[in-house]
Amino acid sequence: FENINFDSRIYNTFLHDTVFFFSFPSFPFIPSSVLFCSFSGEGSFPGVIDLFAGVGGLIESRASLLASHGFATLALAYCDYEDLSSQPEKTDLEYFEEAVNFLLRHPKVLGPGVGIVSISKDAEIGLSMAIHLKQVTATVLINGPNFVIRIPQVYRGQISQPLPFSPQLLSINALGLAEFQHNFEEARNEANENFLLPIEKAQGHFLFIVGEDDKNLNSKAYAKQATEQLRRNGKNNWTLLSYPGAGHLLEAPYSPLCCASKISSLHLFIHWGGEVTPHAIAQEHSWKEIKKFLRKHLLPVVTSQL
Repeated sequence: FENINFDSRIYNTFLHDTVFFFSFPSFPFIPSSVLFCSFSGEGSFPGVIDLFAGVGGLIESRASLLASHGFATLALAYCDYEDLSSQPEKTDLEYFEEAVNFLLRHPKVLGPGVGIVSISKDAEIGLSMAIHLKQVTATVLINGPNFVIRIPQVYRGQISQPLPFSPQLLSINALGLAEFQHNFEEARNEANENFLLPIEKAQGHFLFIVGEDDKNLNSKAYAKQATEQLRRNGKNNWTLLSYPGAGHLLEAPYSPLCCASKISSLHLFIHWGGEVTPHAIAQEHSWKEIKKFLRKHLLPVVTSQL
């Protein structure tokens, strides 16, 4: 086996033969991204931005798989990749706005709206994009917060401060793995609603996906709070899928469970949670629902001319 490139073999299983991709290393506003499109058939495809880079780098597996199922998908890096800072001091939403506009200008992309698929810290960004950008019409939020974490968000002069973090609530389990799911609870219980992202201002639709055994974020509570916020404001533009036994890192179907890994910037091994069988079931079911949700809200409704 010494001559086999295992990374390449795994990568190719996500990428159908009819999909091609472009890298944009020199584009001034989105210097680190890859666009995956299908060249089978004529016309354009619903556009999706895939945010899967909260720990840094550019992860392309989910974007390439989405493209293999008929979506023009932009995998977008925003930290610790090429010339992007490994420790940014803020999240500038204008960077993501430019990515949305760039995607909509591409001849292979069907407008007028785009979708977002996001997980964990990226879901915070996906939620903010849905709030501020009317072009975002369908947003998938996988195990994410409904508030800003770690660093401030900035958009056109507006600053959203992060919710305070309580390091004393960090727990280490019997295997020596760090669990963060309670670290925001003290501040969240004491904070006023100014810390919550104003999800009710979003014009598009949301799909919340929750792993109930998430050990990194209390994502079930955050999704419940966000949907209650929508309900109080007379909104019914959301769907919530909650999976018992599923952990934080809900990935593409048939991906192995990653229940723990090391985060180099924190010098800790993080417990993501999840049990093998229910996590696998959740990945398979949620993937079908993600595709259904994106098609429903990104493809035009065809009406009979008869």
